[in-house]
Amino acid sequence: MSALIDTLTRRFDQGIVAAFGDEHAGTPPVLRRSNRADFQADVALGLGRKLGRPPREIAEALVAKLDLAGLVEKVEIAGPGFVNLTLTGEWLAREVASAAADPRLGVASEAPETVVIDYSSPNVAKEMHVGHIRSTLIGDALARVLEHVGHRVIRQNHLGDWGTPFGMLIEHVLDTSGGDATSLSIRDLDVFYREARAKFDGDPAFAERSRRRVVLLQGGDPKTLELWRLLVELSTTYFEHIYERLGVGLRRRDVCSESFYNPMLAKVTDDLRAAGLLEESDGAECVFAPGFTSKEGKPLPLIVRKTDGGFGYAATDLAGVRHRTATLGATRLLYVVGAPQQQHLAMVFAVAAKAGWLVPPARATHVAFGSILGPDKKMFKTREGGTVKLADLLDEAIARARAILEEKDPPHLDEAARREVARMIGIGALKYVDLSSDRVKDYVFDWNRMLAFDGNTAPYLQFAHARTRSILRKAGEAGVASGAVAVRTPEERALALALLGFGDAVAGVAESLQPHRLCTYLFDLATATTSFLENCPVLKAEDDAARASRLALSDVAGKVLARGLALLGIEAPEAM
Repeated sequence: MSALIDTLTRRFDQGIVAAFGDEHAGTPPVLRRSNRADFQADVALGLGRKLGRPPREIAEALVAKLDLAGLVEKVEIAGPGFVNLTLTGEWLAREVASAAADPRLGVASEAPETVVIDYSSPNVAKEMHVGHIRSTLIGDALARVLEHVGHRVIRQNHLGDWGTPFGMLIEHVLDTSGGDATSLSIRDLDVFYREARAKFDGDPAFAERSRRRVVLLQGGDPKTLELWRLLVELSTTYFEHIYERLGVGLRRRDVCSESFYNPMLAKVTDDLRAAGLLEESDGAECVFAPGFTSKEGKPLPLIVRKTDGGFGYAATDLAGVRHRTATLGATRLLYVVGAPQQQHLAMVFAVAAKAGWLVPPARATHVAFGSILGPDKKMFKTREGGTVKLADLLDEAIARARAILEEKDPPHLDEAARREVARMIGIGALKYVDLSSDRVKDYVFDWNRMLAFDGNTAPYLQFAHARTRSILRKAGEAGVASGAVAVRTPEERALALALLGFGDAVAGVAESLQPHRLCTYLFDLATATTSFLENCPVLKAEDDAARASRLALSDVAGKVLARGLALLGIEAPEAM
């Protein structure tokens, strides 16, 4: 579609120059989709104000000079001076056939960059919960989209596996099981973690032992390290299982934990000191980045080394920036982290830039997101008020999807197929409701809405795809005639225009980092596909040419829906 917009823009520019002179060259035509035609140009309104003439008069003069031959079959002036354009059916048919023959379905490749995406980042020894889902799903979708447009994507799962929490956890494991953690599950560790935290807060002697245990861990004490490695391995295996169930691309090879950066922290501090950036503040070593102040208007410090000599989170994050640009060669760093971390990350990026570790063309972006709320508009919790475990959420999504599928009782699906389709619907619904929401906003978690087979939901999109596959199966392999597309009816036109927007939708997500834009596009495409299938007989078309064309349209619509859902990490069942 961008190629079409570029062509129309050039033609309009030529018409504007011919009608009003060279001084108006480059005036944007302000093109947008319209429900009154295929496109609408609003350029006459702006030119009218500039030239002091009625916009409709401007539109008439412009249309008289426009050369849109071969591209537009009808030009109309509407209202105060809108220029409505209806494309030729031949051009639409040719472009759809071209997109259908393209393995990338019209998605253009961008100049490749190395992009590091930091996302998910759960803590070792703790179960993943609903709070991890947004970072995990948004990061995975962005990784898929950026890879699809040609970038080299490096996933980084920044596990929390270091520091005081592990001193208290290891000490508690030693107290309760004598250090034998081989039989513990992740749920056991989650309980142990909460118990250790309670002891740490209420027992000064245990707190002191925990701090000493941290020193032993950092010093490489064999017994402490052995327990720590066991906790990390158990947790990593659990995370892999969750990621596999959720259908996201993170694997063990993508883990880059806090402990990975530990050997780099002293050098980071030394280099900041050598650059004259470190200052002492209340016994801590800090950097004061310009422009960051407290509520009282005082300069806000980024604490690199704490008063006790330990390193703060900022030191680890600065080491991460330097490693990702200098060692991994990234020019684009994406941090898919909750909105509350906005100021911290902005300060880290500012300090990294002053230190020379984040300089153009390298740049970093905080991909912020809001929270998941319950029906009461408060943070999403269990009925008992506890944290919703991610594994339990996946189980419930699949179970609910299976119940809905059983109500519909599709006779063409056997038991094994029903289980698999229920899994795709349940997990897909869970992902889509998150990704289809503007990521910077909170959204309310609603099982009924996300699993509905109508509206902007994954099941609606999946069903539209399955309908196209069903038609093609009934037609047989020889039923689809490549390149036989013809655009005759309003529904065929609407579907053709929707299909040609896929490349722009994907490119828009790669640029804006907003997956909901792709969701909106796919919903519009599914709506156009459904309308086409309901109003244009395919297998019983009026003639062979119409049948072949509609089969080809059904084929490419199904392919684009499946590809778009795949870029969101959602599977598209062949039958539902």
